Amino acid sequence: MSAESQESTRAALRQHLETERLLGVSEVPLPPVERLGSTAAVVPPAEVQARREALDRIDNERVKVCTRCALSQTRTRTVFGQGSPAARLVFVGEAPGHDEDMQGVAFIGRAGQLLTRMIEAMGLSRDEVFICNVLKCRPPDNRTPAADEIAACSPYLFEQLTILQPEVIVALGAPAAQTLLKSTESIGRLRGRFHDFYTSGTPLVGEPTPLMPTYHPAYLLRSPGEKRKAWDDLMKVMDHLGLPIPEQYR
Repeated sequence: MSAESQESTRAALRQHLETERLLGVSEVPLPPVERLGSTAAVVPPAEVQARREALDRIDNERVKVCTRCALSQTRTRTVFGQGSPAARLVFVGEAPGHDEDMQGVAFIGRAGQLLTRMIEAMGLSRDEVFICNVLKCRPPDNRTPAADEIAACSPYLFEQLTILQPEVIVALGAPAAQTLLKSTESIGRLRGRFHDFYTSGTPLVGEPTPLMPTYHPAYLLRSPGEKRKAWDDLMKVMDHLGLPIPEQYR
């Protein structure tokens, strides 16, 4: 490493430590394997590996060969989702689009690029969260998922969430929010507040996960005036996770 690079690294470290001091942090622990932000809970490496293997089994042994609905006849690739097995935060959209269908990666088209910027504005990266969809195959012409397609495919999503055990879920758009909350309310009525999500499907079993519905990035591209509302939703998520909100974004 050159002297210039070393000085740049030291300056970045000094700035980070000063920020931590201003936030009231008096001790800096050694970073654990797989963490999300400065307030992340530690996930033991063995648990991270177990989650990764469980997700890979669902993807490789079941999703990639799935024929539960007619979308299996028109897809190019399945889109299981990607990110950290130790993610505290999971984003759930409705279905893959054209770019995702071609590459097998969730949220990489124009809407995905906007989602990436939203995640980065939260002080995170795509590698620190987990991103997936209700459907793992693209509906023709990017139409809204049909009820029978959601019924056939959503069990994979519920299994993913059970394995990941996130602290918060962000549902992007009405189909994702309505599927996870078993609701028929519009996204305009659902967004802006946390809801209880139960991976068991019933409030009688297990602890709820806070779920924040917000607008889908594709909708925000069509209606940029709604971006502030979506950012307000994400700031509530940041506050819940203990992530600092930059002054310029307040």
